[in-house]
Amino acid sequence: MMNTTDRVALPAFTFDNTYARELEGLYIRWQPAAAPQPRMVLFNAALAAELGLQGLDTAEGATLLAGNRLPEGADPVAQAYSGHQFGGWSPRLGDGRALLLGEVIDTAGRRRDIAFKGSGRTPFSRGGDGKAALGPMLREYLIGEAMHALRIPTTRALAVVATGEPVLREGGPLPGAVLTRVAASHLRVGTFQYAAAQDDLPLLKRLLAYAIQRHDPALAAHDNPALALLQAVAERLARLIAHWMGVGFIHGVMNTDNMTLSGETIDYGPCAFMDRYDPATVFSSIDHHGRYAYANQPTIARWNLARLAESLLPLLHEDPQQAVDAATRVIDDFPLRFEAHWLAVMQAKLGLRADSPAGLAGEPQAAADAALAREFLATLQGQGVDFTLAFRQLADVAETSDATGLRQLFADSAALDAWLPRWQLRLAQSDSPQASAAAMRGVNPWIIPRNQRVEEALTVASQDGDLEPFKRLLALLQQPYVQPADVATLQAYTQPAPAAQSACFQTFCGT
Repeated sequence: MMNTTDRVALPAFTFDNTYARELEGLYIRWQPAAAPQPRMVLFNAALAAELGLQGLDTAEGATLLAGNRLPEGADPVAQAYSGHQFGGWSPRLGDGRALLLGEVIDTAGRRRDIAFKGSGRTPFSRGGDGKAALGPMLREYLIGEAMHALRIPTTRALAVVATGEPVLREGGPLPGAVLTRVAASHLRVGTFQYAAAQDDLPLLKRLLAYAIQRHDPALAAHDNPALALLQAVAERLARLIAHWMGVGFIHGVMNTDNMTLSGETIDYGPCAFMDRYDPATVFSSIDHHGRYAYANQPTIARWNLARLAESLLPLLHEDPQQAVDAATRVIDDFPLRFEAHWLAVMQAKLGLRADSPAGLAGEPQAAADAALAREFLATLQGQGVDFTLAFRQLADVAETSDATGLRQLFADSAALDAWLPRWQLRLAQSDSPQASAAAMRGVNPWIIPRNQRVEEALTVASQDGDLEPFKRLLALLQQPYVQPADVATLQAYTQPAPAAQSACFQTFCGT
């Protein structure tokens, strides 16, 4: 049942509601459930400044961001979307515990969605309670800020508000919370799948026009706007996944309802960061067959893009075969798009300038660098080498030519020793050793959200109410490329967990 919420005038919010206004049929208007004792747990002052919002880090702000009162101009809706979940088709998913409040224009002139997560049941809840536990919401806040600091497109959390109400899960009652999420939009591949499944061509056309206006307004004048949007989304996804791969990030649940058209990372439930390099790494407790393993992410992104293309077929061309042919060309081109972005990421991580004229054996430089990068990854595999530390140590080798620290990461450094001279010869084509090392440290983080540190901080915060370990970890993760002078005292944050602990580590959806 919908609760009745009061309205409160806060000049900081200037809502627009284009989604609700223009896309009837793709949402249900709904109200958040009231929280008995709202309390601000975390407030993202930096993000609030970007949004031009003030005065929310207060008890009144907690009441507002728990959903007990709605700001003037908000028009909350539960969005409708479908999805392929682990390859299986679900025709009706939608926001089962989320509500889009509306959109604001930030200080840079960008339109941003403001949405609740954990705000209670909706018509899409499918038997769930629509609530969220504090731990998973703190996790989403933490990982989103870490990804933002790593310069990876991401949704972010404006606030986490404790509701004062327990939520019941398999392990027992947990403290409840509502997260306020900010996104370029919440349009997903699954949104187009839902519209296409309604067999309502005008609805699909309205969604296409809306998506283009929201993310690619220049494409409105294109001869084939649907095809142009598909290509634009392909480019954004290729870039996003390449950057995930560059930091060892594993999303864990790359269902089509978790693939945004904006190219932002969304949904930080079962995600984790790889420590010891292994392309088959999986952390998600529900990914029993490794569908979303680290190395599979580019392939899954292409698969998801194909589902978007299927949804767009009626708009790609009036002739069905020509529509399929046009979509197929974009899908077939995706590996090349991804490869280009991945190579740029790896060249930067290895300190290689991309403007050299030819490879060491005369082949095109791109092909030579791609081979060099893959060979370095091959030296890591099976050696128990930490992915993040290996690249950070490589920067030290670039500066001093001393590979002692890097070798110590390997059980057997023979393959590394064979690779290093070829990399150093290529590196000599770039800048000075000091400049190369500095550039490498600017893209290879000294710290990532180590899984064991994240879980420890979340446990203490949610069970004991002590946020200090969480805030300490968050502060470090917000400066991933600026290594502090006292880094030797921070080894607990920079070292991987013992192999036995990593082998049994699992992440969960947090539903």
